[in-house]
Amino acid sequence: MKMTLRWFGEGNDSVELWKIRQIPGVTGVITTLYNIPVGEAWTYEDIMEMKNKVEASGLKVEGIESVNIHDSIKIGLPDRDKYIENYITTLENLAKADIKLVCYNFMPVFDWTRSELAKKRDDGSTVLSYDQDKIDEINPDEMFKQIDSNSQGFVMPGWEPERLAHVKELFEAYKDVGEQNLFDNLVYFLKKIQPVCEKHDIMMAIHPDDPAWPVFNLPRIINNKENILKLLNAVDSKFNGLTLCTGSLGSNPDNDICDIIKATKGRVHFAHIRNLRHHSPGKFEEAAHLSRDGSMDMYKIMKTLYETGFDGPIRPDHGRMIWGEVAMPGYGLYDRALGATYLNGLLEAIEKE
Repeated sequence: MKMTLRWFGEGNDSVELWKIRQIPGVTGVITTLYNIPVGEAWTYEDIMEMKNKVEASGLKVEGIESVNIHDSIKIGLPDRDKYIENYITTLENLAKADIKLVCYNFMPVFDWTRSELAKKRDDGSTVLSYDQDKIDEINPDEMFKQIDSNSQGFVMPGWEPERLAHVKELFEAYKDVGEQNLFDNLVYFLKKIQPVCEKHDIMMAIHPDDPAWPVFNLPRIINNKENILKLLNAVDSKFNGLTLCTGSLGSNPDNDICDIIKATKGRVHFAHIRNLRHHSPGKFEEAAHLSRDGSMDMYKIMKTLYETGFDGPIRPDHGRMIWGEVAMPGYGLYDRALGATYLNGLLEAIEKE
């Protein structure tokens, strides 16, 4: 496994590359190009400028998270093929730059949802948390303002202001899109990009829905073992794979993470490993990566990944905010560095067993 950290690029991240380089065992980053609007093609020159900055620090670009999917593709609008062609151009340019992993999602309107970005824990740290009762009280039109006002001045991934300034229009556009429509549009997209992915050996790794149930009555289709296998079987090619996100899938305690890993053996291309603590149905908060700090068995998860032959990029996911750090919620340096070290320690023990 290749231990990485997510990096949002210069000017978009409080964590500098030289700091990431000093985390023991972290050899690369998962990054993106934030300055390019969703739907436009990424140029080879822009990709190489980003890649050269990363490599100059002694790290490697192990993948992209994300090349976001335009809403026309998700909704199935008449102009979707134009945006798919732009996506194909981006994939071709990434392949030319020898970057061949793309993590993406197919969630309508909101990429992920939390009711609180800085819930204070007993130890004084703060974490992202979710409470369905609180979400039910929020007008979705106000959701962006709430997230934006608590983001420490950073643009939260999936909550880009230029897009969510039109949240009312987005809800209207998705009003007739049900689960089957969304699934069919996803399959259409994957089949359209399949030739370029197979030609260049590009691995597409879909990120599960977060949380793993419908929010604001918007459909969710990548949220459990059954639906994941449905997608992998609908486009039965290695390029069509999964980002195994323990936090997203684990938001629903009915999801057996290790069983999902076994069921998708050979199709897990990327792994987000984080812990969370369940309080009651629809109520959880994120935790330190240490197993006993949350509700998830991180040792068992890492061992199952190892035993199923997963050897791709892996990263500690959302961390707590600790030691007075001011950063994008969930994406500070300190706790993610602790998480990477902990996961590497588990992996070393598993390998030596």
